[in-house]
Amino acid sequence: MATPRAEERLAAVERTTDGFELAEVDLDLRGEGTILGTRQKGRSDLKLASLRRDKELVTVAREVAFAIVDEDRALAGNPVLADEVRSLLDPDEVAFLFMS
Repeated sequence: MATPRAEERLAAVERTTDGFELAEVDLDLRGEGTILGTRQKGRSDLKLASLRRDKELVTVAREVAFAIVDEDRALAGNPVLADEVRSLLDPDEVAFLFMS
């Protein structure tokens, strides 16, 4: 017996072959997961935004963050920002950020 979620997934597969649309359905059903770390389903760890709802804002924030870090990787010129980042992230999350 299929669960309601499984039925919704099957209906989406019947409805379209568009991978982007299927990914959106999957995102709706599973949740956003975490930004930092490896959990790929459930609640997002974002406190004030949603990857889906605030896509444009998240894109701009990412661009600004890269511009800041490209100029000053250790945030030596931004001690307040550096302290804020340290207060929000545990050591595993910091390591995850610098993996790539």
